[in-house]
Amino acid sequence: MSKEKSVLVAGANGTTGRIIINLLKESDDYQPIAMIRKKEQKGHFEKQGVSTVLADLEGDLSHAMKNADKLIFAAGSKGKNVIGVDQEGAKSLTDAAKLAGLEKFVMLSSMGADNPAVSDDLEDYLRAKQNADDHLRASGLSYSIVRPGSLTDDDGTGKIELKEKLEKRGSISRTDVAKTLVEVLEDDVKQNQTFEILSGEVPIEKAVCP
Repeated sequence: MSKEKSVLVAGANGTTGRIIINLLKESDDYQPIAMIRKKEQKGHFEKQGVSTVLADLEGDLSHAMKNADKLIFAAGSKGKNVIGVDQEGAKSLTDAAKLAGLEKFVMLSSMGADNPAVSDDLEDYLRAKQNADDHLRASGLSYSIVRPGSLTDDDGTGKIELKEKLEKRGSISRTDVAKTLVEVLEDDVKQNQTFEILSGEVPIEKAVCP
């Protein structure tokens, strides 16, 4: 049995982030490191035996990489600071991960990030995600960029529809998004690929296979 890989989760205290932490905790292959912005968020994770690292996406991130092998970016500003967090924060984290030699960077992006003009309301957010994705693709890091449709709090089904471009809109549960992000952490799964996901009929582990 190979040693568990440590996975740094940016945005660990968010709704999707907490689901990711739980999935990693239950996994035989990974152990999570919760990246948190405030000291008071520490207790929630320590109670579960999850190690934490205090780091701000708008500050220095080099120390956050210290014990990490791989990384999932699931942070977001909920529209409050799309340039600082969703764009520049993701870019800074990419740079820090590259400098530290991390094995893989899994980016939670958004459907529409390939064409931000599709949405008047979300154009700034989608453009920020597009810029962050482009930066990761150009970084030389191994990556997977996951672009879900609208996120819901429904129970996960464990099944998705996955294509490079789905040509339709729809939704998907946060749980199924989190499972997809964890599945693509593996070295050769969706390596250096960008793809869209919605709720569907194909089991996640099969959908992400080469």
